[in-house]
Amino acid sequence: MDRRETAALLAYIGRLDPRTIRTDKGEAADQIAQWHELLGDVPLSTPHGWDARAAALQHIRTSPYPIVPADIGRPWESYRRDRIGRHTDPTPAADPDDQAAWQAELVRARHAVATGAAEPASHRQLTSGRPDPRLEARLKAIGSCIPPAVRAELAPYRTIRAAREAAIAEGRPDALSVRCDWCLAQVGEPCRRRRVGLDGGARGYTPRASPHPSRLGLAAARHYGQQPAMA
Repeated sequence: MDRRETAALLAYIGRLDPRTIRTDKGEAADQIAQWHELLGDVPLSTPHGWDARAAALQHIRTSPYPIVPADIGRPWESYRRDRIGRHTDPTPAADPDDQAAWQAELVRARHAVATGAAEPASHRQLTSGRPDPRLEARLKAIGSCIPPAVRAELAPYRTIRAAREAAIAEGRPDALSVRCDWCLAQVGEPCRRRRVGLDGGARGYTPRASPHPSRLGLAAARHYGQQPAMA
């Protein structure tokens, strides 16, 4: 704020708290000079939510102590930090090969956000808005975001998942849709094989390429709406 705005702010504060009023002309000039020196880089107000008078009003209303420049400066710094913390730099329009222009545009954008001249920019979430109609049509056509040809190429590297997808596609029971009573593998997890050490104790578990027969039976019973047989 300039000296006129600083004087206007002090006049506003004086109406709310007479303790800040300086009746001597020299003292009043010194007070304006002091506040302007400390708050020269703080705007009186911005288009997006900052008003030094509101900060002064809040202090006078909630604190029994006379207001000082720091009671305006602290809320201003908090305002700046909050806005920068919510800002995501948009891609500059400058040529990326021109590093100086690229950085200058970023600095201008951040300065505008920090000083309240512009609103913070944030990336849209992936789930916000309506998907592209072309993407919806493609997903409906292929049934998955992974094309069948790519899925076939990945099958040798994820055999358990490939077997599960093949069973579902053919209408067969999905063994991983139920918990295994034999190895206690949870739903969605492959069955496990126990590794035994030289002393006969268990040393760990490794995934099985195929589910245990009891798990297959339980999945089949659920798939066909039957009661599982009791062991």
